[in-house]
Amino acid sequence: MFRRNFLFGVDSGTANIIDVSAADLYQPGKGYGFITEQNRREQELLKIPELNSGFDTFYWYQDTDLTCPEDNDSGCFLDSDKRVRELEEEAGESFAGEHRRIPLTFKVDVPRQGNYKVTITIRTEEPMRDVQIFTGRRRLGFFGNIPGNTEFRHTMTVNVCDIVPRGQTRIYTDKSLDITVVADKPKISGITIVETVCPVIYIAGDSTVTDQSAEYPYAPGTSYAGWGQMLSAYLDENIAVSNHAHSGLTTDSFRREGHYAVIDQYSRPGDFLFYQFGHNDQKLQELKAEGGYRMNLLRYIGECRDKGAYPVIVTPIARNSWKGNDGSYNDLLWEYAETCREIGRTAEVPVLDLHKLSREFIVKKGLEASKAYFFPNDFTHSNDYGAYYMAGFVAKEIVRVCGSHNEPRYRFLAKCVTEGFGQWKPAETIAVPVKPKKFEAMINPWGENELLSDVQDLDAPLDRVTALDMIIKTARFFPTNVYNDMFTDVVGHEWYAGTVECAYQNGIIDEHLVTDNCFCPENRVTLEEFLVLAVNGYKSRKTLPQEAPCSYDDCCRPFALRFIRAARSIGLLKADGSEQLSRIITRGEAVEICRKMKI
Repeated sequence: MFRRNFLFGVDSGTANIIDVSAADLYQPGKGYGFITEQNRREQELLKIPELNSGFDTFYWYQDTDLTCPEDNDSGCFLDSDKRVRELEEEAGESFAGEHRRIPLTFKVDVPRQGNYKVTITIRTEEPMRDVQIFTGRRRLGFFGNIPGNTEFRHTMTVNVCDIVPRGQTRIYTDKSLDITVVADKPKISGITIVETVCPVIYIAGDSTVTDQSAEYPYAPGTSYAGWGQMLSAYLDENIAVSNHAHSGLTTDSFRREGHYAVIDQYSRPGDFLFYQFGHNDQKLQELKAEGGYRMNLLRYIGECRDKGAYPVIVTPIARNSWKGNDGSYNDLLWEYAETCREIGRTAEVPVLDLHKLSREFIVKKGLEASKAYFFPNDFTHSNDYGAYYMAGFVAKEIVRVCGSHNEPRYRFLAKCVTEGFGQWKPAETIAVPVKPKKFEAMINPWGENELLSDVQDLDAPLDRVTALDMIIKTARFFPTNVYNDMFTDVVGHEWYAGTVECAYQNGIIDEHLVTDNCFCPENRVTLEEFLVLAVNGYKSRKTLPQEAPCSYDDCCRPFALRFIRAARSIGLLKADGSEQLSRIITRGEAVEICRKMKI
């Protein structure tokens, strides 16, 4: 049975205790240590959020050392508050919105996949407020305040399991455990890890459930989060959570893309399988609520029961969606929620009605007040506050539904829920993080040569998603890790969904290129269309020259006139009017136009 005892900051002089100093950075052969920007830059596997803590720096800080552990007789710590002030002084400006923090992460290799009971000790003289302790892939294990002059201990049970990381097509082995403390001055005095045997809640779902990563300096209001990564904060040490939900997945693609295979391999009799889908299923004709969606859920339930595990359905979380004509709530998922309830009645499966509770919460709060619980400018995906609150609803439903169930195993699950709900309140001011001005001149991280090498088949006709990919890279934007369903023909699990989302958020996709709410991602692109996209990307970084007539005025569609004039002024078109705007261009030609943009 695996057991490790770590003592931080002092020499224990005891053989069965591993002494840890601030200088102990994680290395695979060593098997334990702190994660900093230094070793993350050096080790490729530390760059995959799903195999680590789920925390990473904003890209403009990728070469900056933010995590600088120190130690004293009471443990190893990080003066996050001081380091953030230093960053603000270096940038000559303060971070907008919420107070931001730098997390302290300690990583330990374990011998095998399974469950591990983790006890963390923090000895502190000063009070610590709003402390968050995350384990694994940014799963919340504790939130609260720690009084001064105390020795605080908290025990959590953590599941270590393989996973298919976002954007990957194969299962990655994972045999490591991350413990992350977030506070103004996060500290770790001791950690004990003991292998244990207990039931596991395996979660299948989409982006509203998944373990979302967060960038730091970290603020909860501007970090994406799924309720599945917050559920463990409401559970005691007698059960663990293994979250395999991913952005963009449906009841079909969860199986087809290999995520279900991981659950099928590791789940055992007596475990629980939670299913929450709907947000992406509703966009596909073959996965309508009473069609493929219902059939797929019933198949999962049957397979779960065949292996002696216990299925639980969670109705899809509600969006912050309202009708523009009369201001009433627009329930986009009621059909899917009702199908879940109907399956629960006929198949005798517990149904946790998160849709009902989240809908009532949003309607009571209203459109504007509800925004504090969602990622800024997003109406589908929660921030950390919202995910924590929604996980509380799930926990309440476990008690209500499973606590009175005639099956003893479900009643056991209800007893694992702890007290406490919704104490993590949104900040008064939540603002999207802005890159400090000192980094505005940052060189395109792809570079001209890398942009060219990224594009394959240069003689092939250009399609819309490749065009967007080129332009957001040229404009130094990054694809997002979620997709907000703005186009009916772009589903979140497609490789380019994050690129489309990024382009949409930054105003690159002109409304005239959208028909009946369809983006037509595989359409070939004319020179005129590419210049419309390119100019929108250009003006996100530079001021357009004053509009003036040019030799192409009679050759373009009316909506494109101002874009074509701008393209001519900044040198993306030949001056003599000889370019044929209606022709399909190649990928190679698009690369050359991107080079001319010189953003």
